Amino acid sequence: MTNSGDRLRALLLECALTPSDFAVQRNVSPQHVNNWFKRGIPLARLDEIADLFCVYPRWLKSGEGPKHPDPILRPRATSPAPPRQAPLLLADDGRQHHFDLQRFDSGTLQPVAAHQLSLPQRTLDALGIQHHDVLCLAMPAHNMAPVIPCNAVLAIDRNFTRVVEGEIYALLHHGRLRIHHLSLGDHGVLSLHSHDRLNYPTERFSPAQRRAQDLHILGWVFWYAHLRQRRPG
Repeated sequence: MTNSGDRLRALLLECALTPSDFAVQRNVSPQHVNNWFKRGIPLARLDEIADLFCVYPRWLKSGEGPKHPDPILRPRATSPAPPRQAPLLLADDGRQHHFDLQRFDSGTLQPVAAHQLSLPQRTLDALGIQHHDVLCLAMPAHNMAPVIPCNAVLAIDRNFTRVVEGEIYALLHHGRLRIHHLSLGDHGVLSLHSHDRLNYPTERFSPAQRRAQDLHILGWVFWYAHLRQRRPG
């Protein structure tokens, strides 16, 4: 691959998304997309498209470095962080908040026995999140795989429901938990995007449809992790 346009073409193939559908989604003409294939993605749209496909902007631009971000959020530090003492614990100054893992069952939250997530106060402060707004959930489906596998642990900020294009959100739809990338189009149409676009095509809901189907944004997914249960093979 010689430029970002080649990498964009490959990402579209991975997601089984046609250039024309991608053009409609990005509100550009098919000719614009063809120009991006040939000349590379415009720098002004590089971060937006990298977020959409869950890849690093540096990799998309130059092909250098890792392709996908590390799903475990780590606080920035000027010195090496001390070793983690247990899975899903992030090293910090000792101030931790503990959250019970929960699942939605028929529209109500039910705790998952003996499962708890710990997050450091410093990380919450850096993100502007109040601990009482955090909800710890289990990923309910396979639509965001392989980035977020089914049953991965999610942390949700219930105080952040404003749609920022490309970010991941938790939603309730007829009382059922859903996890998607979101984008907001003309006339308030909300689009739900999955990472696995081959098996989970984009869904769009007008404001009237959202009200009729009791679809609302629960919060922003700011942390996710998954511990493999067995070795490959």
